[in-house]
Order: sequence, then structure tokens, then C-alpha cells
Amino acid sequence: MSVAGTWQWFDEFETGQKAVLGSYTFDAANVTDFAGRFDPQPFHLDADAAAKTHFGALCASGWHTAAAYMKCCAAHNFAGCDTAKANGRDLPPLGPSPGFENLKWLKPVYAGDTVTFHTEVTGKREMASRDDWGLVFAANTGINQNGDLVFSFDGKLLVARR
Repeated sequence: MSVAGTWQWFDEFETGQKAVLGSYTFDAANVTDFAGRFDPQPFHLDADAAAKTHFGALCASGWHTAAAYMKCCAAHNFAGCDTAKANGRDLPPLGPSPGFENLKWLKPVYAGDTVTFHTEVTGKREMASRDDWGLVFAANTGINQNGDLVFSFDGKLLVARR
């Protein structure tokens, strides 16, 4: 999770910081390609078959939505890192994610939808076991072109302290 376009030290994160990570368009070709490789359900693979389901139309796998979030997040982070380096900024080492909670696919993502992904820092905690690292918490969302919340989860990231 990167906020304001750069990697940050633990001490620089503030609750309420927000970032737009990017957008991803789910066209029929990438929906069926992803589904064919990772989630071969009829409503992800074939528009006619999907029309006969409760979805009513070709829709992306939830895992495709999650992968699109990660693609946008990684691109946002790499761009922020490049900007920081170009400006001579001291970058912290990035720690692993200790996991996520509350993953929700709230509405179907249909072929033709564009989802914009966001992150917001919801808190942080110093670690008692490692005084050189802290834990940052974030709410992560995906909103389609109609303003509908379609995807969300709560994430955590280990971040180095100065």
C-alpha cells in the first residue's frame, strides 16, 4: 500500500491518508482469458451461458478483480518509488503483508466495467516484538464506473520505522 504516490516510512503514515491506485477495464477478452486459466465457470467464459444465470451477463471472476487490484497497486507503488528515487528521497525497505481480512465481492463486475481502486490508511501500530517495524492498516476498495462499490478488503503491511 502506498499513499500519496511514494513509499513511506512508518512514522510518515497518518490515519485518513488516501490514494487512488488506478483503474482497470474488464473487457470480454480479458474476462474470458483470466477465467479460462484460473476460474472456468460458465458465467465467466461464455456470454450466452452467462445470460442464463443469475448474473445475466458475462462477468469477471472475483479473483480477476483481486488480481486487477494488485496490478494497479503494484503499478502505483513502482511509480511512487521511481518518483521518490528521482527526487533523492530515502526509501524504507518494504516489508511483507501479514495478510488481509474481510474480503468482499459486493457486486458482479461485468465485461465492459471499469473499476477504480482506492486505499485509505485506517490506523497503525508499533510492534512490541520488532521496534524497527510497524504495522499499517488500510481499507481497500474498488468502485465501478457507476459509483458502485464492487470490491473491498482490509489490508495490513509491515513498514520500516526510522
